[in-house]
Amino acid sequence: MPRLIILTILAVAALVVIYLRFSSPMLRRRRQAEFLRAVSEFRIRREQLEAKFMTLASSLGKPRGLRWLECDWLPSVAFGRDKQTGLLTAFVSVNIHFEAIEGGDMEDVAAVDTIRDACAMFHYQNGRWGTGGRALFNMHPEAALQRLSNQYQPLDAGTSSESAG
Repeated sequence: MPRLIILTILAVAALVVIYLRFSSPMLRRRRQAEFLRAVSEFRIRREQLEAKFMTLASSLGKPRGLRWLECDWLPSVAFGRDKQTGLLTAFVSVNIHFEAIEGGDMEDVAAVDTIRDACAMFHYQNGRWGTGGRALFNMHPEAALQRLSNQYQPLDAGTSSESAG
């Protein structure tokens, strides 16, 4: 009987070792394939995603006292993966134009007309890209990934930057 228990423990341990040895490369290949699919889909849907971003971002009321006028989308894109959730995120360079809301706090501020550099965020979840309308102001995509390095792992498969489209 003790022999059977020892053999069972050894068999389970061997299966765990085999699983750990082979699951990591399989997981990496699966994640790489997912990343390449996501990048391809992002390129195809980018224009729709940009429009969705503008709609959502302008409805959030941020920055306070300003109305979103338009976004000039730039070609620079960087991708990252959330270290805890595994969620893919695209950081897209954008220039944002605002105007002051009549009667608001920003109406007499001269800098309102200044075009703002920002980084728009898009997330890939359940096989689809989406956005919450979040913008990181005063940074480009690579700087955003660097600043958020505790949360995001930069991804680079020769696709971290793409032409506008």
